[in-house]
Amino acid sequence: MIIQGHELAAHTELACDVVIIGSGCGGATLALKLTELGHDVVVLEQGGYYTREDFDQREAHMLAKIDGGRGLDTSADGSVSLTYGNNVGGASVHYWADSYRTPPDRLARWADDYGLQGHDLAALTPHFERIERDLNVHEADDSYVNAMNAKLATAAKGLGWDVKKVPQARRGCARSGHCMQGCAYDAKQSQLVTHIARADALGARIVSDVRAEQLVWSGRRVTGLRASVLDRGTQQPRGTLTVSARQVVVAAGGFGTPTFLLRQGLKERLPHLGEHFFCNPCPMVHALYDEPIVQWRNIPAAWGVEEFRLARFDGDRYREGGYLLMPNQLQPAMLAAVLPGAGPEHRRLMAKMALLGGTIAWIDDAEEGSIRLEGGVRKVEVPLDGLNGQIIRDAWRKQCEVLFATGAEELLFGDAADTRITRPDQIEAAVASIDLQPGRNVFAAPHPGGGARMGRGPHDSVVGFDHRVHGTDNLFVADPSVFPTAPSVDPSLTIMAFSYVAAEAVHGAL
Repeated sequence: MIIQGHELAAHTELACDVVIIGSGCGGATLALKLTELGHDVVVLEQGGYYTREDFDQREAHMLAKIDGGRGLDTSADGSVSLTYGNNVGGASVHYWADSYRTPPDRLARWADDYGLQGHDLAALTPHFERIERDLNVHEADDSYVNAMNAKLATAAKGLGWDVKKVPQARRGCARSGHCMQGCAYDAKQSQLVTHIARADALGARIVSDVRAEQLVWSGRRVTGLRASVLDRGTQQPRGTLTVSARQVVVAAGGFGTPTFLLRQGLKERLPHLGEHFFCNPCPMVHALYDEPIVQWRNIPAAWGVEEFRLARFDGDRYREGGYLLMPNQLQPAMLAAVLPGAGPEHRRLMAKMALLGGTIAWIDDAEEGSIRLEGGVRKVEVPLDGLNGQIIRDAWRKQCEVLFATGAEELLFGDAADTRITRPDQIEAAVASIDLQPGRNVFAAPHPGGGARMGRGPHDSVVGFDHRVHGTDNLFVADPSVFPTAPSVDPSLTIMAFSYVAAEAVHGAL
């Protein structure tokens, strides 16, 4: 049953076996599995409930509906835009549908360096297989490859780089190019049309427009929580909701879960809460061609460069890599927002927008950030210096190299200084000159996690290998907050597979 906030009374009380805070890849997957096991599940979502009829493909409308903070939240110093979902289905409603299994080398690192148990390749493989069946994960055929993807694949192969088809979670894709505005065709296999819909059919109650506020404790046990029912238009409280439950799971996402747990006053008992944060900050390079590219049509990333996924070192000295490199897809309004300049010069660029393509790199954070509360307000720290800065600059270099190989006539970094180059011999000097100080570049943070990482005990982590918060009997976390590090690929399948493990632990505790 989908219950929207405006349908609730001024004060509502619910009871269930399990209450889940959040409806993205973690919460939705957990809700489906637990309802399949016969449990009474309530899912609380702070954002609204929207369906294909609401996805009008107008960027400003959809940014306000499904993006957290209406797309305006940034890191504490303004360097990085925080990208997260605020709707039933979470960020999967606006994601690109890239669907990678966690690389075996990353799972091995988590086991060897962080002691993770029960989340190895053997344990996760059956979950990956089910997820891929349920979400129709496959490599897109050539009819889904737009001009930017085709150029990138050809150029990267010519450079001898490892480039592969990107696994896609789609069924009957209409090639509209509006993945980031929610799929108006229910073709992108987001949590909204997969796990949420199936959990709903099995009897789960999904309640939208509700912000979880306060856990209710009895010793080490959480007996329930208090929440505010929000007016969707103003985001102001219009009522209250109290939920009593035998088990409580926080699945509010990489930004939301650490923030919620910090607001429960758990930092003193769990000093690693809010620490070890990552978010894959992503540098972009725009490219101007002498022929139409129309980057906002068809699927975003049919091909991806994996050559540099793992960082390479000469001894202790960083050499290159530490990111995935993808074709970029920006719709016209977003393109206008990230292109450099203003006034007449910006208008001249936008007049050529059909000729613009580009690339984006997902940085595998090497320097950890943090989430903290300051006067009750969330502050997110994302370091762009140190090794992160070296990786960002190398990602810019490689993007320039491959874009010139695609035949681009001019490259634009989109920075405040409006750095542009027209020849490969200008790459090194241009990249070295770019200022990484706050407010000088356009970076987004699409894949947050790590702020409630998994480990052996409170001396090194926030949750145990059973996803239970240390020192509690029945409080669990099921989202990327538990990852020890970034998974080095799009995290959606990793989140879902980990959530199946979490569901087994919650089920065993009931």
